[in-house]
Amino acid sequence: MFYTYFLLFIIYSFIGWLLELAFSYIQLKKVVNRGFLIGPYCPIYGAGCLLLIILLSDYADNILVLFSLSIIVCSLLEYFTSLIMEKIFNLRWWDYSNMKFNINGRICLETMVPFGVIGVLVVKYFNPWLLSIINLVNPQTITIVVIILMSLFIIDVLVSCNVVFNLKNVTRNVTKDSTEEIKKAIHKFIHNNLFMYDRIIKAFPNMSKIIQDQKEKTKKFISEINKKTKNKKNKSRK
Repeated sequence: MFYTYFLLFIIYSFIGWLLELAFSYIQLKKVVNRGFLIGPYCPIYGAGCLLLIILLSDYADNILVLFSLSIIVCSLLEYFTSLIMEKIFNLRWWDYSNMKFNINGRICLETMVPFGVIGVLVVKYFNPWLLSIINLVNPQTITIVVIILMSLFIIDVLVSCNVVFNLKNVTRNVTKDSTEEIKKAIHKFIHNNLFMYDRIIKAFPNMSKIIQDQKEKTKKFISEINKKTKNKKNKSRK
């Protein structure tokens, strides 16, 4: 069962990657390799589809309920994925702040509705068909394929995390409170290092925004502390 679930996770992650390529081409008129990892997959799609399959399969015959619950499950996943990744890397990977009906820029109505459609298509139609094909494959073959894919996936996660942590560390050397300066520093770092850094930046062009926001918050906090300290000193002198 574990092997089947992991295989489904990889398949849906790959399909999600293809969808992101299509969306980027429609919006930007060019193909952008979207995704946190280096490989051709977006894990948030794989995780989302697995959650829908595990939690909502019993509602496959009730389209309205399945549609509504899919929106809730996927929206919660996207929101907390954004929040957790921001806390870990101190980088915001996507931002819907400029879109209507958004919540903290992490989710918005425009992306929530497609979640419902995807949930219905995956749970009611696509996943049963996909499982019927997987069940035709020899279990030993599936085990070997999953072990290989899992090994590559783990390596990818380790390498990608190292890349992103390095990008975050670059900004520590930027003293000027300027988003443009941060971007210049990052791109200079990329120019002197591996191509993978360039891919991450192209995939998430707004990732440096959170760094600038954090700098401004820190600067404001230090300023307030200095004012309080100065006021205490003045009072003590009096």
